Amino acid sequence: MQVPIKRAIESVPGGMMVVPLLVGALIATFFPDTPKFFGSFTGALFSGALTILAVFYVCMGASIDFRATPYIVKKGGTLLIVKVGVAVVLGLIFGSILGETPVAAGMFAGVSTLAIVAAMNDTNGGLYMALMGQYGRPRDVGAYTVMSLESGPFLTMITLGVAGLSAFPWQTLVGAILPLVVGMIIGNLDREMRDFLSRAVPVMIPFFAFALGAGLDLSKVWQAGLLGLGMGVAVVVVTGIPLFLADRITGGNGVAGVAAASTAGNAAAVPAIVAAANPAYADAARPATILVAACVVVTAILVPIVTAWTARVVGRDVEEPAEENNVASAGKMTPAARSVVTEASH
Repeated sequence: MQVPIKRAIESVPGGMMVVPLLVGALIATFFPDTPKFFGSFTGALFSGALTILAVFYVCMGASIDFRATPYIVKKGGTLLIVKVGVAVVLGLIFGSILGETPVAAGMFAGVSTLAIVAAMNDTNGGLYMALMGQYGRPRDVGAYTVMSLESGPFLTMITLGVAGLSAFPWQTLVGAILPLVVGMIIGNLDREMRDFLSRAVPVMIPFFAFALGAGLDLSKVWQAGLLGLGMGVAVVVVTGIPLFLADRITGGNGVAGVAAASTAGNAAAVPAIVAAANPAYADAARPATILVAACVVVTAILVPIVTAWTARVVGRDVEEPAEENNVASAGKMTPAARSVVTEASH
C-alpha cells in the first residue's frame, strides 16, 4: 500500500519547507529535550541546520555558471539596499516619535524603534536560500552572499545612529560566501560534478527546514501576543511589497523579493548587543528581544506560504532575462536547476 506523503506535503503552499519546519517547531516547543534524549544521529537532525545549509550552499553553487556573477551582485545588492532602506526610513520615523525608549503602556507596550529596526533589516538567509532553491533560479540563491551584510547588529547600529560601536568581521563575510564559491568552482570545472551536486538541492530542503524549525520556540509568539504576531505580519508586508517591486524592476519575477521579507534568527540577539553598546537602549532591549523573536517565528511560517503563492501567480507571467535563456540553451544549466525554474512557473 502506498501513502501519498509527498503529494500531500506539496499540496500545502511551500509544503516542502513549511511542513517540516512546523514539525520541528512543534517538537522544539512541546518536547524540547528530544534531541538530548535521543542524541547521536537523531539529535544531529535537530541541530544540524548550519551544516545542512553549508552543504546546500556548495551544491547550489555548483549549479551556478560564472557568467551569472553580475546577476548575483545586481540581485543581492538590490534586495540589500531595499531591505535596509525600509528599516532606515522606519527608524527615522519612529525614532523621531519614540526616541530610544519603548512604549510604556497600552496595546503597543514594548514597541520601540530598536525592535522595529532589528526586525526589519535582517533577512533569514537560510529561509531565503531554501525558498529560492525550490521556487527561484539557482543563481537567485547566490544573491544572499551580498545580502549577508545585513547579519548582526552593525547595520542596526548605523540605523539607530550609533555607528562605529561595532564592526562587521570580514571572516564572517568570507565564511558566508566560501561554500558557494567552492561549489561554483567545482561546477564550472566539471559539468558532471555540476549535474551530480545540483541534484541534491531539492532533497536537502525538508531536512534543512526541519532543523530550522527545531530552533524556533512557538511559545515566543504566545509571550509577545497579538503585538508580536502583528509585527511579524508587518515585516512581511512592509518589506515584502518594496522588495517585490524592486525585484520586478531589476528583471526578476518578484519571488526573490518576497522570499527576502523575513526576520533572521540572529536578529533576536541584536537588541541586547545594541543595549550593551549604548545604555540608552537598555529599557527597550528586553521587550524588543521578545518581539523580534516572535517576528522570527511568524515570518519563518508566513514567508514560505506567501512565496509559494507569489510563484504560482507571477512565475508564469514574467519573461526570464535573455542571459539566463542563453545559459540554458548553451547547455550550462543542469536538469535539476532547470526543474527548479520550471516548478516556479507552476
